[in-house]
Amino acid sequence: MTEASILNPVTLFMEADIVVKAVMAGLALASLWSWAVIIDKAFRFAALDRNAAAFEHEVGSGRPLEEIAQRAGPNPAHPLPRMLVIALSDWREARTRGPLTEGQGAMLMARIDRALDSLIAREGQRIENGLGVLSVVATSSPFIGLFGTVWGIMNAFGRIAEAGNTNLTTVAPAIAEALFATAIGLAAAIPAYIAYNKFSIDAGKFTGRLESFADDLQAAVARRLGAAPADARREV
Repeated sequence: MTEASILNPVTLFMEADIVVKAVMAGLALASLWSWAVIIDKAFRFAALDRNAAAFEHEVGSGRPLEEIAQRAGPNPAHPLPRMLVIALSDWREARTRGPLTEGQGAMLMARIDRALDSLIAREGQRIENGLGVLSVVATSSPFIGLFGTVWGIMNAFGRIAEAGNTNLTTVAPAIAEALFATAIGLAAAIPAYIAYNKFSIDAGKFTGRLESFADDLQAAVARRLGAAPADARREV
């Protein structure tokens, strides 16, 4: 095996033991799987943040919340307008029964709080879907690659002993094949580890964004409970 072929990934794979080949193939598939998750999450988080910024700008423009909710539709795809629709629906339902007493107002606030908390919990789980794949790939790939390397080195020593030749020309290809498994394991683990940490932070930030908006909505409803009916529609 020439020096160029020693560094050729295809040659290293083809010359490896069947167990080492299985390890390499598994790690390659795990890497492809993690990259699919990384690309999907990158686009999803970008879209979520872009739409959230646009909605928050619309809310901050001073327009009535009812008008914004009407434009969003009855079942918006993004969680922020969906939270607004839920809060205003509960508010309108409570107002149709006439003026609210203090106890009824407290019950309304509690109902809105539970509904928003439930939505935030579901959205938090949804945006974290797929991160478990990245975690598994990041933590297990180096050890799987190391197993392939150990197995390959054991086989390499066996072949060297059978050949009775310990010069570098005989030893180097066998060792290179074994070490290639660890290289693939690290190549799979490093991007998955970086992406897992980044997306975990992004998920936490987005959940915090939802919680902050929920607090603002509850504050707006609380102000409406204390406002005159003619002023209620103008509360933001």
